[in-house]
Amino acid sequence: MAAPPVQPVPTAAAAAAAVNGDAFRLGFVGAGNLAESIARGVAASGVLPASAIRTAPHRRPERGEAFASFGACLLQTNAHVVDDSDVIVISVKPQIVKQVLLQLRPRLSEKKLLVSIAAGIKMQDLQVSALMCLGEMATQDDENRVRKLFSAIGKVWTAEEKYFDAVTGLSGSGPAYIFLAIEAMADGGVAAGLPRDLALGLASQTVLGAATMVSQTGKHPGQLKDQVTSPAGTTIAGIQELEKGAFRGTLISAVVAAAKRCRELS
Repeated sequence: MAAPPVQPVPTAAAAAAAVNGDAFRLGFVGAGNLAESIARGVAASGVLPASAIRTAPHRRPERGEAFASFGACLLQTNAHVVDDSDVIVISVKPQIVKQVLLQLRPRLSEKKLLVSIAAGIKMQDLQVSALMCLGEMATQDDENRVRKLFSAIGKVWTAEEKYFDAVTGLSGSGPAYIFLAIEAMADGGVAAGLPRDLALGLASQTVLGAATMVSQTGKHPGQLKDQVTSPAGTTIAGIQELEKGAFRGTLISAVVAAAKRCRELS
């Protein structure tokens, strides 16, 4: 028999939140990889104890195991998740969001904050709102609560809903573009004679380092590129090949295509 998951000890931040009355229950309707990443980040950062997180992975037992592994509570149905949560994150596939919301609507109220991370879903579909695009019923406290949650896993921007399709095409789908780039760079390293493990490690660290420089220096990427590109050197030779393959144009087209698909899903 498998041992039950270890319940983590609440961090100092989580304990302080409970004392100050900032603690709340966070439910995920949909227990996919993105939902798990958010939940793990929230628990690891101490914004909430893992015991305050709940989901109902009734169709995919392995997803329940993933949530249980860091101490989240598993409930039987999405209805139970809604009933037992103060903030509900809608993290199912975009094609079934409306169906799921119709099923859960009798259990939703103004006291519950509904957050969508599904592509192509508009405020009119949610009725109750918040995703860092504030709906008519969202308060400043709602914004602060959602910002606190998502700040646990990365930077947070507030944007008007009209930008969300483009945000999805760039930021929502963007990690897959970078995964492809890392894989291709690693393959290039192998082609140049590097062992696979070393090539993959160098490729991923190179992308991480470059992204950190853009984020921390505030300089334009073109300026940083010029700073590391010597006349007649190795880097400009590689860039020339990328330009031949329409590297930048292809990435631009990928973002536009993903944004278009997001609009089609709404």
